[in-house]
Amino acid sequence: MTRVDHVRFSKTFIEDERHVEFHDQRLWGLRQARDAAVHAIPEWEELRGLASAIKEHTLTHLADYLEEFERNATANGVVVHWARDAEEHNRIVHEILSARGATVLVKSKSMLTEECEMRPYLEQRGVMVIETDLGEQIQQLDDEMPSHIVVPAVHKLATDVAQVFARTIGTDPGESSIPALCEAQRRRTRPLILGAHAGMTGCNFAVAETGGITVCTNEGNADLSANVPALHIASIGIEKLIPKLEHLGVFIRMLSRNALGSPITQYTSHFRRPRAGGEMHFVLVDNGRSERLAMEDFWYSLKCIRCGACMNTCPVYRRSGGLSYGGVYSGPIGAIINPTFDLKKYSALPFASTMNGSCTNVCPVKINIHEQIYKWRQIVAEHNELPFVKKEAMHLAGKVLGSPTLYRAAVATVGTAVSTLPRAVLYNPLNAWGRQRDLPDAPSETFRTRYLKRNKP
Repeated sequence: MTRVDHVRFSKTFIEDERHVEFHDQRLWGLRQARDAAVHAIPEWEELRGLASAIKEHTLTHLADYLEEFERNATANGVVVHWARDAEEHNRIVHEILSARGATVLVKSKSMLTEECEMRPYLEQRGVMVIETDLGEQIQQLDDEMPSHIVVPAVHKLATDVAQVFARTIGTDPGESSIPALCEAQRRRTRPLILGAHAGMTGCNFAVAETGGITVCTNEGNADLSANVPALHIASIGIEKLIPKLEHLGVFIRMLSRNALGSPITQYTSHFRRPRAGGEMHFVLVDNGRSERLAMEDFWYSLKCIRCGACMNTCPVYRRSGGLSYGGVYSGPIGAIINPTFDLKKYSALPFASTMNGSCTNVCPVKINIHEQIYKWRQIVAEHNELPFVKKEAMHLAGKVLGSPTLYRAAVATVGTAVSTLPRAVLYNPLNAWGRQRDLPDAPSETFRTRYLKRNKP
């Protein structure tokens, strides 16, 4: 597997300053809304601690809770399937659809199905898959992955969406009114939902005690996908388990506040058993999660409730866009999840961070994200997956920083170079740092020089 070309992807995004500014401001606005919502709850830190403890307890007893969930879901009339990996998940879904002659599937947003690349798998086998979430449908029509866990098309301006809709569903390319674009998507999607043979949802939380699942949305599309067709399939990552119904209240209070700054999602839907005359199938998916659970340094990432707060606060993500990460999961959480799937392919992601720790500070389940990013950097280096230029640069930096004499000489040399050398010499392909910014002007004297002057014996 070759490495993802993050530089090329990010360069494409950064070249359009309008998108960069909008993306940065939009996501920082979500961070500010999150802060206002969080600060309105005096017991927020207590909730964080409780949520983290519930998740940690569940993950350390996961096999037991999965079996309990299966027993209770089966007793409710749900058919439960187990998928070891993405291929088995996709095969199971296809077999369910094929057995019932279903060729049109409507689905709500699900990062797990994106992770499994389910849509192209089914489409190659004659199943039409329609994303009913507005952002996901925009990305589907534009043949792009979601760029954000919660708001999949956040990197697009309304004018971009107008062009996508004009090209794919025949709307007026000059119509960029957001209400008009939403109405156009609604008018296109509603007949597809009404005529669908099967519906599919993801899962935010699965309750072992009841055998039921909870899906949180703001558009009501999950309810339509689950209830209009007679067949409902839910794709569930095994880490989505929580033990008891009473625990659900903790996470519902935290999810939307941390994601969007709203008290709760518009729709918090609970599915426990099939409706009269219908079928319900739960597909429990591992796809590397058991392996991650066994990783001493990285199993904490399985606590993630997919709120996206770490992405909204990250200065690197906000200025580079989610597609630059080259994987389904972007931002800080993607920098620690994606390497567990393929270390070589995503070896550059742990270095896409300033290590400021803001991601850890906002995480509602207290995942030590920045510490895991740092640990991945160590592992990448140990596995010799560092690019040659970075490896040699770090080796040289280690020597310079390890020697006071070399360090002082380097400071003096760099200061002189910045002041006197032609710009073309400094800004060349070897200076990756200078691709997007200018080197600061060198001070007239160093701190040490000034200190020695002021403290002569």
